[in-house]
Amino acid sequence: MPPAKKRARSYDPAKTRAAVLAQFGNVRAAVRTLDPGQLALPTRLGDWTVRELVAHIGTALTAVDRLLEEPEPARQDGRLADWPSAVAADADAIAGVARRLAADHPDLDAHLADAERRFTARLDEAPGGRLLPTSAGALPLADYVVTRTVELVVHTDDLNAAVPGLDVPYDRRALAACTRLLADALAVKAPGGSTEVRIPPYAVVQCVEGPRHTRGTPPNVVETDPLTWIRLAGGRTAWQDAVTDAKVSASGERADLGPYLPLLG
Repeated sequence: MPPAKKRARSYDPAKTRAAVLAQFGNVRAAVRTLDPGQLALPTRLGDWTVRELVAHIGTALTAVDRLLEEPEPARQDGRLADWPSAVAADADAIAGVARRLAADHPDLDAHLADAERRFTARLDEAPGGRLLPTSAGALPLADYVVTRTVELVVHTDDLNAAVPGLDVPYDRRALAACTRLLADALAVKAPGGSTEVRIPPYAVVQCVEGPRHTRGTPPNVVETDPLTWIRLAGGRTAWQDAVTDAKVSASGERADLGPYLPLLG
């Protein structure tokens, strides 16, 4: 008999909204402290400056407004866990928009404030079940808001890496949702039950083809912390480097996740 189909992870829309706004608020507070020299610093995102990165962070929220302007799809044909892999195809367009926004919005705090206002107004107006035409197919608004935690947490980490001492904090709820969605995306990209991936305290998933583990200690185990996992999934840290630096514990012949990473392209 084939194994039972796993039910998709669910997220509380109110908690997700609160997490997104909390993390966005953390970024806004940090951006207000940046001087022109810091805004001109390079980032690990190709030729993006910190100013362009901050301008792009605003689109994490304005994307909701933009997608709600599109005609509603007739039916849902996407899955939330497919979203991380789908966004890679948009990389070149995203970079161009970031440069344009940075040039068009010299007052970055006003840009972010407007993004937050529009996001909040849209969520107040639209039902969570309203379908959006995303890069991963038609998804409910409530699901798409979960993807905003990935955008915000990943780019908060990019900001912290670019500006020494900035230390933008991570909202716990946003970090949890981001970690879980990226873990579920791994399970979709590498389906199976031979390897257990643990990211305490937020997520545990089974993945990779091979003998399915059912009880006792799994023969193949990967364990890491949330931020290391997010850097691996986002392509900011290489798998082998994380293992060498003891940021990842990997045991078993099927515990090499290198072939499946990064998830965000």
